[in-house]
Amino acid sequence: MSDYIDKRRNGALIRSKLIHWSQFVQLTGINPYMLSELLEMGWVESVQTSSENYHFPVKEIFRVQKLVRICRDFELSTIGGMIIVDLLERIESQDKEIQQLRRLI
Repeated sequence: MSDYIDKRRNGALIRSKLIHWSQFVQLTGINPYMLSELLEMGWVESVQTSSENYHFPVKEIFRVQKLVRICRDFELSTIGGMIIVDLLERIESQDKEIQQLRRLI
């Protein structure tokens, strides 16, 4: 793991570890061409340090692994897998909100 990126989220400073392209490909099992597609579409978060040098936040590993698995297991296109992962993330977020609301009742 290489650098860090500092971001502001809801006013709080968040520090995230970054992984180089080659490490990211190895950890996720993604085809480099597919990763390039994801970058072009803006689906995966990255930091570009030079014209061909990308780094990725550690949090993107699980998300991309899920995409790779869904596309492989269901023989889906990248776009189809992206839609499913996005919907799964939305459901997970809504489940968390429901659980928080139940705690307040």
